[in-house]
Amino acid sequence: MSHMASMSPASPALRTAALRVLDARDRDEVEALLARDPVSNVFVTARVRGAGFDPWRLGGELWGYVVDGQLESLCYAGANLVPVQASHEAVKAFAERARRQGRRCSSLVGPADEVLAVWELLEPSWGPPRDVRSRQPLMATGCDPLVSADPAVRRVRTDEVDVVLPASVAMFTEEVGVSPLVGDAGVYRSRVAELVGAGRAFARIEDGRVIFKAEVGAVTAQACQVQGVWVTPERRGQGLAAAGMSAVVKTCLAEIAPVVSLYVNDYNVAAVRTYARVGFSRVGTFATVLF
Repeated sequence: MSHMASMSPASPALRTAALRVLDARDRDEVEALLARDPVSNVFVTARVRGAGFDPWRLGGELWGYVVDGQLESLCYAGANLVPVQASHEAVKAFAERARRQGRRCSSLVGPADEVLAVWELLEPSWGPPRDVRSRQPLMATGCDPLVSADPAVRRVRTDEVDVVLPASVAMFTEEVGVSPLVGDAGVYRSRVAELVGAGRAFARIEDGRVIFKAEVGAVTAQACQVQGVWVTPERRGQGLAAAGMSAVVKTCLAEIAPVVSLYVNDYNVAAVRTYARVGFSRVGTFATVLF
């Protein structure tokens, strides 16, 4: 064995690399790769655990970059294109497949270095995007909030979908720049109803109007990700977001997952400050390319 140990490693030229669509036989390797960063990878982990590998149920494909028989990187290719643990070579392979296939996603999202590297290769054939958000702090907390929770923030009831829908539409339009009701409005309403039904939509509702809201989008046993945080414009600057998020964090930690995460645009200084006040700290940087 000793002479084997002293042999120099194979030169890169001898490595065999391939990109292929992953299936259930790859589950253990996929899970191990996703587990390297449970917070960053919460969206893809939740999709795989909830839907498995069947493209119809998954809402897309899971591409694997395999080197010498080992899964090195992967990419979720659905409504979003999401690279995971993507090496330099994997980035090139994912971008080439996405370019050949043509754009099928509405956004490219994930760890900033990987997303921006993929986008640099895709832009000549896919561009121009509607927006590029190149620095989005990824924040997380596993501790009780530092701000008192708003006692009026609660889970939205299933008979309140149409109460929260206008606030969800307003938040989405403000954030993305286009109404989610363009195209098939029923699809967006059913997504809101799905989160409400799962007990993952939270709001402060006064006289039939939403004052504060937030949803928990992706959930795994290790982490969950908050999205859609919104305060009605005329009540901003009153501390409602911090108190509301504290209520959401408390419930999440007690009943949903041991770590609560979110990502936010770096230019939204007020939001970044609010999350820091609640007890979130920065654990990474995301980027999003919107089409």
